Amino acid sequence: MNPVAAPADASLTTLFDARRLWRGRARPTQADGIPTGLAALDDALPQGGWPPTSLSEILLPMDGVGELQLVLPALATLASRDRPVMLVTPPYLPGVAGWSARGLDMRHVVIVQAASSIETLWAMEQSLRSAACSAVLGWPPQADDRALRRLQVAADTGQTPAFVFRDRRHVEHASPAALRIELETRPAPQLRVRKCRGAQPPAHPVPLPRRGA
Repeated sequence: MNPVAAPADASLTTLFDARRLWRGRARPTQADGIPTGLAALDDALPQGGWPPTSLSEILLPMDGVGELQLVLPALATLASRDRPVMLVTPPYLPGVAGWSARGLDMRHVVIVQAASSIETLWAMEQSLRSAACSAVLGWPPQADDRALRRLQVAADTGQTPAFVFRDRRHVEHASPAALRIELETRPAPQLRVRKCRGAQPPAHPVPLPRRGA
């Protein structure tokens, strides 16, 4: 009796399972991401912008290096009277004049100051699950993998984009966030996409315009 022939793609399946081959995915014809305001960054992301219902993690060398300028274009398009933007425990208060000049109506921004990492994460999670906000941003002093996963699930449940800002020392740690971006200031302002669900991160950094330019 002749042996039964194996399926033609059996060897490929084995290679995929062993992670010796990368299974690519074509970029959707209609990107559903939230435009970042940076054409080069939108082009580098599989959804053509910020993930609209997922957690984005922004890694920083320190606070105040232009990280809010990075998200302001998206926030300006999202914020509304019915669905405000929520900021949870920001390290400093946003400048009303600067944010207004970028098109964000500060009447549609809610700021919550929490006393601890636990309270910050709880406020973020509840705001995301409620679907009452157009976006939720948070600065938890500490957040482990489990806490970030809860934020990711909450963002998906509430169909709301979430942004968490953390120190760049966490770049070597795995994260459940759909998107991870590291903001670098030297030798020049630029972004490195460390993870983007649905595609391989681009090999080269995305340059940033200098502040005030």
